[in-house]
Amino acid sequence: MKTLTIFYDPHCGLCARFRVWLEQQPARVRVEFLAYDSAEAARRFPGLPALGADREVVVLADDGRWWQGAAAWITCLWATHAYQEWAFRLAAPGLLPFVRKTVHLLSENRLSLSRLLRLRGDAVLAHSLGALPEAVCDKGTCALPRHNPSIS
Repeated sequence: MKTLTIFYDPHCGLCARFRVWLEQQPARVRVEFLAYDSAEAARRFPGLPALGADREVVVLADDGRWWQGAAAWITCLWATHAYQEWAFRLAAPGLLPFVRKTVHLLSENRLSLSRLLRLRGDAVLAHSLGALPEAVCDKGTCALPRHNPSIS
């Protein structure tokens, strides 16, 4: 296995923050993220919609193996150098039921938690940035018009 593809919800702020965190970690394998509802995701993993990827993260390895829910989160930790030991600990029979409950709780409430913590998903952030007016450039300097509170 050389690459893990993580199918995530780009509308979820918590998911977007996890993406940023994982992309910053030194990794054992290449990690890439795809929106679960993208055309590329459908091409790479045709059975993805049937798995409920809109409710729980799904991870696909380049060798065809895949994981969902708690197993997917543990696989993401395994992919990092710093958290590989934690992946093995959390996958142990004594802790795995706790991990499953925690992941289920987070998955079921991720959008509410994102709103509560004011975390914006990639799609929302891209839309907000796209709504910014064009910069006004004059004499070698550029500035945006006054602050727009609708995109704070």
